[in-house]
Amino acid sequence: MMLAKLVFKNIKQSAKDYLIYIVTMTVCVTMFYAFLSISSSYYHPNIGTSYNINLLGNGMKLSICVITLLLLFLIHYVNNYMLKCKQKEFAIQSVIGMEQKTISLLFFAETFLMGIISIVLGIFLGVFCSQFITAILLTSYGQEYTITWTLFPDIVLLTIAFFTISLVVVGLFNIRTIRKIKVIDMLYADKQNEQSLNKSRFLPAISIVYVIISAFALFKGLEIKHLYFDNRYPLIVHILFNGNIIIPLLVILVSTIFIFYKKRNFPKFIVLETIFSLINMILAACIPLMKNTYHLAYGSDVMNQYIILSLAHGIYLICGIIFLINYAIIIYKDKSINFKYKDENLFLLGQIISKLSTNTKTMSLITITLVFSICLFMISPVLTNWIDGFLDIRSVYDIQISSAYNLVVDKNDLPDTNYDIVTKFMEDKNIKPTYDRTFSLYLPTENDFYKRKTWEFPAEVISLSDYNSIREMLGYDKITLKENEFTTHWYAMSTAEDREKFTKNNSEIISDGGNLSLAKDSYHLESIGENIYNLYTDVLLIFPDDVCKKLLPVDRNRFIMTEKQISFSDAKELEDLFYKYYKENPAGNEGTRYSISTSTLDSNTSLAASFVLKASMNYGAIILMVICLTMLSLQQLLDANKYKYRFSVLRKIGVEERNIKKLILKQLGVWFGIPIIVALVLSIIIITAFIKSVSSEITAYIGFNVLFQQFGFTISILIILLTCYFISTWILFNRNIE
Repeated sequence: MMLAKLVFKNIKQSAKDYLIYIVTMTVCVTMFYAFLSISSSYYHPNIGTSYNINLLGNGMKLSICVITLLLLFLIHYVNNYMLKCKQKEFAIQSVIGMEQKTISLLFFAETFLMGIISIVLGIFLGVFCSQFITAILLTSYGQEYTITWTLFPDIVLLTIAFFTISLVVVGLFNIRTIRKIKVIDMLYADKQNEQSLNKSRFLPAISIVYVIISAFALFKGLEIKHLYFDNRYPLIVHILFNGNIIIPLLVILVSTIFIFYKKRNFPKFIVLETIFSLINMILAACIPLMKNTYHLAYGSDVMNQYIILSLAHGIYLICGIIFLINYAIIIYKDKSINFKYKDENLFLLGQIISKLSTNTKTMSLITITLVFSICLFMISPVLTNWIDGFLDIRSVYDIQISSAYNLVVDKNDLPDTNYDIVTKFMEDKNIKPTYDRTFSLYLPTENDFYKRKTWEFPAEVISLSDYNSIREMLGYDKITLKENEFTTHWYAMSTAEDREKFTKNNSEIISDGGNLSLAKDSYHLESIGENIYNLYTDVLLIFPDDVCKKLLPVDRNRFIMTEKQISFSDAKELEDLFYKYYKENPAGNEGTRYSISTSTLDSNTSLAASFVLKASMNYGAIILMVICLTMLSLQQLLDANKYKYRFSVLRKIGVEERNIKKLILKQLGVWFGIPIIVALVLSIIIITAFIKSVSSEITAYIGFNVLFQQFGFTISILIILLTCYFISTWILFNRNIE
């Protein structure tokens, strides 16, 4: 009973310190509950019979729970902050006779009780925030949103279980830490000076790891050049292959020279290594970016290796930049006599330099995390709109059936079916079609049937009447062709260069039905689905009907539009029936591959994937952003508690309160500004490179205007978060030093 009273008394006395802890924990619980609410088994939004929410719920639960593991780091960091704030209090309690075991248990009880309060508040606020998630979900599925206040028991239990276990695990670590700290260390913790920046072991350790990574990059560069390099590649490819060998080798040589050189100069070494890491990152990132441009022969495993290497180079680049900026502050203090002796600048520089050793490590980690957070925020709309746009282009028919001949060896095994099993299923389920077209796709010449290499796969041919029927089905105007003329239809992702090159090299086509000339309207770009194109080709040829009668039919397609959208259960049953039938009854078509897709199942899969990706990436970005800004804020507030005496001396010697507040603003500006500015610059570079690499997809599926609008919205959110954290930290810092 006495210990319980002591716990509540300590909480009451330390309410100001625990406010940060409660706010941080509450925000974490709120986001966790809100994002997971749609995965509840009790969650039944009205999204219509054409959709199945279970596809989305399972993916959300897995992704959110995995990402939320990052919160363990934040909870641990905030607990460490509380522990450091209360070290002097622990020392006094120990001096007056309280056992450290009891002290640690008291602290565990305090943090656990505050954690439980945060969980309750977080769940309550999560009920409100979940309405925003539901609104976004229903908007994605094209449904109207109405407010419904519901508490989901399974998500409540999951939230309580996750955060309670987290509090217990972190609390046990705190108990162990408190019991190991000496009383004298706790008593004088706020008076201990840090080692100088040059003596910090953080960057030397990172540099050793980077040399090992460079050795691996050198080995991979030699291996890739041996396996895939061709002298016929253009100069830029020569630079890429050789650069990924030479620059890692220079990193190793410079590191070796630095170790054995008598006059060691660590900052100059870091300057060289940072420059090399920047070049390495650019060269490694260009390998996957230029694969398609120059038709480089390696596969996805090599691309993934170079993506990971570019990330490793980028991480070392950030650490090097932060170290050099901090070292530049020291140089500036020594050489800028006019600046440092003006007003209170000498005090400001002393404040900053006194924390460079610790803050270099902290700011490096924060900058790396901020880069990931900003990139997640910015890349999320690209990927999710890509999925949505791809659905609009791919799934344009209610039922789409097709075949692929690329594994057929004998021409006698080519398909010739009307897919009667689908007709019977529609009759049984009373699914009425509004448009229904079964047609063949042909090859220009019979010899094209034997062309199976990736770079020589022939474009397929569709008859003019079948093509116009499809256009009518989709609401497009019909086209006309003169005798002995042909035209083309291109996939949405094709580029103007592709079309120009094709029309230049194929102004005339020789076919088994006669020679054809390219029509004045040489190409069409409307969306007619993606399965209508031959493997590895982005173009479909349109020939007159009389010519097509003399060609070899190789594929059999059927496109259907229905009066009403097919329900999810019927669409799933049709797909299962179709694949089971053609697996058991190949109808003599050896090697032919059949496929069926419905707009219902495509929409379910794409919308679920899009929403899970959007929610997961935004949730992860918010978590990382909150972690970074919380770490920055708590680091400065901890300094405020340690440096109360220094600011009291300023007051005693006559420094005005207004000038002290300006000093605090400048100090916070440095510690917030350095990691944020570095992260923004690197993020802009990364995002620009990413957008350039997928510019064709953005043009085809999204549109740059829509993308830039979403970028503006995302940047606004980041600015609001940063402003709130900075102002809150400035206010609390001022209060702590009063």
